[in-house]
Amino acid sequence: MPSVLDRFRLDGKVAVITGGARGIGRATAEAFVAAGARAVLVDRDLDEAQRAAAAMGNAEAHALDVTSEVDVNGFFDALVARTGRLDILVNNAGASIRKGTVELSKAEWDTVIAVNQSAVFLCAKAAARHMLAGKSGGAIVNLASVMGFSGGGLYPNISYQASKGAVVNMTRALAIEWAKENIRVNAVAPAWVRTGFIAPVLAKPELVSAIEDVTPMGRLVEPEEVAAAILFLASPAASMTTGHTLAIDGGFLAQ
Repeated sequence: MPSVLDRFRLDGKVAVITGGARGIGRATAEAFVAAGARAVLVDRDLDEAQRAAAAMGNAEAHALDVTSEVDVNGFFDALVARTGRLDILVNNAGASIRKGTVELSKAEWDTVIAVNQSAVFLCAKAAARHMLAGKSGGAIVNLASVMGFSGGGLYPNISYQASKGAVVNMTRALAIEWAKENIRVNAVAPAWVRTGFIAPVLAKPELVSAIEDVTPMGRLVEPEEVAAAILFLASPAASMTTGHTLAIDGGFLAQ
């Protein structure tokens, strides 16, 4: 009898991870490769993505502006033409401008919305077009955040919170739309993850202490912990799970 752990395998799958050069994206790509997938890392920083891919083995790297519809469509078309398949998409690329609302410009708002919200739509749409054509289903995992469910409070970050709240409901809507085509759409909602993405936060010991104080488990999230949850949602182990946003937050949202 096959082991239950076999349901977490991704052998032969082609998985695209946006923002794959570092942080959660890189940890996810490493988890996918370990589970047998071909990881396709896309990032604005091609040099770093190439270094990450080279260290993993069964991986490749490409430069991509996920906010450009033309570039996104061209990338997915070329990938599927070359590989013959697309099984998994992880919408991990993200942006944050931590300013008070009255100090935040419209251009800064647009920058965050373009990466955190519009790019999720563009990449999911492009990926699903090929998954639907192939009639073999697929899995999409979006990066939401605990700030998609919470007003925060430790520092202002209105554009990030608004965009991540949109990702939560976009995940639900896409899951319902594509469920009968066996395309599962889920999300993860991490709390503060120890990566360069929150470097300005990590540089303030008093803010790190405040985060630990509001987290029941008393610590930050590690990128590998988020990657493990993404692997689950992308794998056959989650074959009946869609439209769900899984919090990786040490109990933050349970309060």
